[in-house]
Amino acid sequence: MKKSILFLITLITLASCGGDNKSVDAVIGSNNMEAVKAKRTELNKQQRELKADIDKLNEYIDQNEKKERPALITAEVIKDSVFKHYVEVQGNVETDQNVVLNAEYSGVLTNVYVKEGQRVSKGQRLAKIDDGGMSSQVAQQEAQLALAKTTFERQEKLWNQKIGSEIQFLQAKTNYEAAKNATQQMRSQLGKTIVTAPFSGVVDEIISDPGQVVVPGQTPIIRLVNLSDMYVKASIPETYLKNIKKGTQVKVNLASINEEFTGTVRQVSNYINPNNRSFDIQVEIPNKDGLVKPNLIATVKVNDYSAENAITVPENILQENAEGETIAYLYKPVNDSTGIAKRIILETGLSYENHTEVKSGLKKGDTIIKEGAKTLRDGQKVTIKN
Repeated sequence: MKKSILFLITLITLASCGGDNKSVDAVIGSNNMEAVKAKRTELNKQQRELKADIDKLNEYIDQNEKKERPALITAEVIKDSVFKHYVEVQGNVETDQNVVLNAEYSGVLTNVYVKEGQRVSKGQRLAKIDDGGMSSQVAQQEAQLALAKTTFERQEKLWNQKIGSEIQFLQAKTNYEAAKNATQQMRSQLGKTIVTAPFSGVVDEIISDPGQVVVPGQTPIIRLVNLSDMYVKASIPETYLKNIKKGTQVKVNLASINEEFTGTVRQVSNYINPNNRSFDIQVEIPNKDGLVKPNLIATVKVNDYSAENAITVPENILQENAEGETIAYLYKPVNDSTGIAKRIILETGLSYENHTEVKSGLKKGDTIIKEGAKTLRDGQKVTIKN
């Protein structure tokens, strides 16, 4: 239509110019400057009038052709896939083998046998507290125990031979049992003067120095850490309780060391914290290089929902109509180059990482409109880019 109008205007212009050629030549041949200027003014006026008419025609053509011009879009064929939703919380790296060994005996710390950073084995001697003569008392008690044992064994032999009285046998037995219990108690007390490693690990800090007076339960001596059994502890809102259990998949990100791990929940707490209505989970994480340290902050993503053969769409193509319904547009081909946009109403589920699961309204093989969907109307002509 636009080409036909332009062609018509061109013909009219050529005809007008052709009709006026003799007049222009005649005016120029007259050598009359006033007539030449007057002719030029007349032709300029005609030119302006033609340009105004052409602009009106172009405006009309643009407005009407724009309505018929297909909108450019991009589209995607729907495929089913596995959809996973994660709840994201903050966690803290911990280990059960991170302890401060306190004094269990009152006295002067006489020796520390290890250095900071030293690796030690379970049961290894770490420090010694002056026993204040307890070792001598234990030696005396052991001598008394040996005597009580010998006496009891002799009385037992005599009693078995029906020699001697029962009271002598029972008295010897009682003395032996009492001496044995007293000796065990004193040995236990003496053992508290030796600080040993409860597990294999690394001496992280020596807190008390030799010569310092230590008090049971109050004076810390050494911090011992084992980094081989590390886990992340996180608090999850109670609303997710039925969806998270032992074995649930988890992603753990430690931003400070730029590491990410995939694991499973190894423990779910049976206690709901009344202060924040949450429960705790533990996720075991590897520490092959020893970079994971206690108290590191972790971002924990827990897989609380999964769906096989799910239909998902980009979240940004979804719209909401006046009734609050979720809508999108399908591409319905008309010919090889154009099609129409068909509005559909969707029932959606959860969203994660800019994708939303569609419960109903879409099926595998449908072609959904992505770019350009926000400006479309139902039934509008569209064409796919490229």
